[in-house]
This record gives sequence, structure tokens and C-alpha cells, in this order.
Amino acid sequence: MCRTGGVPEPAGTGGEASTDAAFTALLEDSAADLYECAPCGYLSTMMDGTIAKINSTLLDWLGLDREAVTGRKRFPDLLTVGGKLYHETHFAPLLRMQGELRGIALDMRRQNGGPLPVLVSAVIKYGTEGEPLLIRITVFDASDRRAYEKELLHRRQEAERARAEADEARRQAEADRARLAEALAVLQRSLVPDSLPAVPGVETAVHYHTAAPDQLGGDFYDLFPVSGGRWAFFLGDVCGKGPEAASLTSLTRYTLRAAAHHDPDPASALTTLNAVLHERYTGDGDPRYCTCIFGIIEPGGEHGPTSVRLASGGHPPALVLRSDGRADYLPTPGGLLIGVVPGAPIGTAETVLAPGDTVVLYTDGLTEARAGPGRDDLYGEDALHAFAADHAPSAPHEVITALTGLLESFGDGLDDDTALLALGVPAAPSLIASSTNHTS
Repeated sequence: MCRTGGVPEPAGTGGEASTDAAFTALLEDSAADLYECAPCGYLSTMMDGTIAKINSTLLDWLGLDREAVTGRKRFPDLLTVGGKLYHETHFAPLLRMQGELRGIALDMRRQNGGPLPVLVSAVIKYGTEGEPLLIRITVFDASDRRAYEKELLHRRQEAERARAEADEARRQAEADRARLAEALAVLQRSLVPDSLPAVPGVETAVHYHTAAPDQLGGDFYDLFPVSGGRWAFFLGDVCGKGPEAASLTSLTRYTLRAAAHHDPDPASALTTLNAVLHERYTGDGDPRYCTCIFGIIEPGGEHGPTSVRLASGGHPPALVLRSDGRADYLPTPGGLLIGVVPGAPIGTAETVLAPGDTVVLYTDGLTEARAGPGRDDLYGEDALHAFAADHAPSAPHEVITALTGLLESFGDGLDDDTALLALGVPAAPSLIASSTNHTS
């Protein structure tokens, strides 16, 4: 066991005298004491590994007696089984080839059986004729370093595991989003028609924009035949988003279809829808409503006029683009939201479409889009009227294409679903002419 030498600590509080005393004490420290009590292990072996000399530091680390080691054990005897194997296959051959090795990681065996991680450096001492005489070995305790490396490895494995879990979670989330998007797309297609049917003597076009791809849209439209060669059409916007809005949209669409086949009068169809929605949603304390514009178009054929009758419940007015270049709203005043109160008044209007005329229905996602440099202003009905006047006259597919470009120009200012539906009489009469443009 190494102990401090007999030189006393210099007295005083410092200064030149204290420094000189400390320096003198260092000079008087013996080489033997430096060897025996060094902060690292020293040993010297014969070329066959037999230990000839070993310092007290290494003996203390391993819990061994000097008499049991010197001349009796070889250096590999101080190593663990794994250390011995590495010594025989790598350490000893490389040392013989190179004459020295530095910082080799090994495990030495303590007397109590526990391993001692060490870093070993070795050098061969040669005689005057170049013959190898002995091996000098330095051993550094690497316990703290090994513990630090294990902790680093553990943290790295934890980080890799966390990263793998995050990657898997991200892949699962992406797969879930893809499945949800596919399911929503299928459900959305069940709420609005994929395409519009061909109407004799009338051109049609439609566009549908969903503001959020991960939510069901709340806008709806349809076009279908009723009795007497007439065609019913409607467009509207239900309150809310998601599954509740989808349920309301489905109920609204099929109620209007059934009502139109029973009585194709626009005001009668919306009155029926109002009664159904009010009865269905008001009683459970969760009232729901929608805006809707419902119309009947009766194509005039090659020689007669094409008439349009409209009824509206709280919906923005339709636009009519005339063949002479005018654009006017077709007001349906007085109509209330559908489903809010029983017996709600319904606003109605009528017009005649000449060849080249087009009527356009839209939801408030268009007029309430945020415009301007700072996206602070609503686009509004006045701007829409001016836009329509600039594009009149236009066939249905032309005006829908122009409005689609307008929607795209809003960028992130378009944050609501938007549906557009246009019907018009061809400028060059045709008994069957249909053009559809449906996107979502």
C-alpha cells in the first residue's frame, strides 16, 4: 500500500518561500517511490511474459501480493479470459512486430473476480546488439472511461430507438392520413355527383374546391331530371365541417331530390327541406341549418325560350351573364336560412335565358375569400359582379374556368369550401350540349 513520503507540507500562506519549499520537496521525492506509488500501474516482464517487476499501484488495484506475482505469473495471467484471447491473437504478435503498442483496451482480473477495464501501453527494451531483453508495460485504470463510454452507448441506443419509434410513428401517421384522405374522398364523392348529366339544349359546368383535404366539405350541388322535360338543380352550404356536416349534407341532398320529384316547384322543395331539418335537429338541442338555392330549368329547344325559376333560403343571389355583355344579379330577397325556424319565408325569382346567356350559382366561399395585399379584405359581391361583367358573355365552361383561376389567385386567402355551378343556353343552338368541369 502506497503512503505519502515523510516530507512535511511547507508552512505559511504562500509566497516565494512556500514555492521554494514545495519545489525542494519534489526534488527530494525518490524514484522508487515515484514508481511504486505512481497514479498508474507499472510492470516489467521477460520476453515470455513472466512478470519480473510490478508496482504497488497495480497490485492494489488487482488485490494481489507481490510474492505471488513476481517470477510466478505471466502478464496474460492477470487478464480476463477475453483479455487473454486478445493478448495471444493481437497484442503479443503486434508487439513483437512493431516493438511498441499504445492505448490498447483490455480487461484485467481482480482478486475478487470482477474485471478492471484498463488501457495498456507496452514497449520492448533492446540490448546493445538489438536483441529484445524485456517488455515494459504501463496500465491506466479505465473504469471511469468505460462507464462513460457505456453511458454514451446507452444514450446513443436510446436515441436510435427513439428515432426509430418516431420514424415508425411518422410512417403510421402518414399511412393513417392516406387512409383517411381516401375514405374522405370516397365519402365526399357520395355527397356530390362525380359529373353532371347531359341536359338537352343546355350547357353545364361545375367546380368544387375543398378548403381542407382532411375534412369533409360542407358545400353541395346537384342536377337531375324531373317530369315534363324539366331539370332540377340546387347548390348550397351547410353549417359546420366534418362528419356532422356530411350527415346534414346527405340529408339535405336526398330530401331535395325526393321533394323535387313529388313537387318540382322550387319554393315547395325548399319548404319541405326546411320542415325536415327543423324537425330533425331542433328537438335535440343541436340546431343545424344550411343556405340553399334551388332551381328548375326548362329548356326551350330550338325555337322556344329557356326559363329558369329559382328559390333561395338565405343563399347569395345567382349571377346572370347576358349575351349582350351585361352581368346582373338575380335577387331572391326575403329568404331565411333553411332549418332555423318553422315556416321560414323563401325568396323566389324567375328569368329567361336567351342563346348565349349563362346563370351562375356559387357559395359564399367565393365572396368571403380574403383578398388584397394583406389578405384583410373580403372579396365581396361588388367585386364578383365586376368580374362577371368583364367576362360576359361567356359559356358555362368559360365562366367556370375564369372563376377557378380567380379562386387560385386568392392563395391562402381562400379558407372555405367553394362550389360553383353554371348553366347556359348555347350561343349556337344545339339540342344536346354539355360541358363539365369538376374538381375537388
